Amino acid sequence: MANLKDIRDRIKSVKSIQKVTNAMKMVAAAKMRKAQEHMEEARPYANRLSGVIINLLPDVDREFLDLLDVREINRVGYVVVSSDRGLAGSFNTNVMKKAQSEIDIIGKEKVDVFCIGKKARDHFKRRGYNIIESHVEFWNELKFGNAVHFGEGIISHFTNKHVDEIHVVYNEFINVALQNVSSEILLPLVFEGDEKVIVDRLYEPNKNDLVQSLIPRHLNIQIWKYLLESFASEQAARMLAMENATDNAHDMIKDLTLEFNKARQTAITTEMLEIVSGAEALQT
Repeated sequence: MANLKDIRDRIKSVKSIQKVTNAMKMVAAAKMRKAQEHMEEARPYANRLSGVIINLLPDVDREFLDLLDVREINRVGYVVVSSDRGLAGSFNTNVMKKAQSEIDIIGKEKVDVFCIGKKARDHFKRRGYNIIESHVEFWNELKFGNAVHFGEGIISHFTNKHVDEIHVVYNEFINVALQNVSSEILLPLVFEGDEKVIVDRLYEPNKNDLVQSLIPRHLNIQIWKYLLESFASEQAARMLAMENATDNAHDMIKDLTLEFNKARQTAITTEMLEIVSGAEALQT
């Protein structure tokens, strides 16, 4: 059995860790609420913009815009959205597993990877994947300009015909307790077979000009949505992970306190026996 000093030191160490995990849980909760607000503000705009484009696409010629060009798939680009830091449960692991499994089916020699977040960069760099761009250390000051900047490299890679399709793998925020790993095709732009929603609308200027103006905005909004969803999911996952760690620390403290009391009682009993035995020896 460990001596009293060792047990006391372990209790002190676990209590210190418990304070840290509890503080991290509260910080993650505050960040998650703010990220969730931004995400919920962006969703209606993204959905309405998609609806307008869905209604326009069947009436326009896809050949006039590179972003609508559906080509034979010879090479694929993957955008993998992760976090810069860990301590978020299986948040990053699930994204990496999903992305790597899809990439390995295609063959990593046929895939270009865009890494958003340090965890994605480190994961694919260690395994020798072809990384085109990586973006790190921006999450704490996440802005729409980040989405525009990242989108420039991703979109140009497609329009310059380096790849024939762009996929995005990210964590979709469902609720605080659930984040779903999603894989979506960002380019070429295809909406459910381009089924037209019949709506009586007048368009000014013509539909080709509108599509040419709206699609770049739509792509920027989509990338912004991926960032917001991922950031909210990261904070929710970290909050739950730190809450579990805090609860586990509490259980460990209880167990160690019980062990400490048992060890102290054993030490007291042993000391009393030694005193009694010494007293009896003096009497004889």
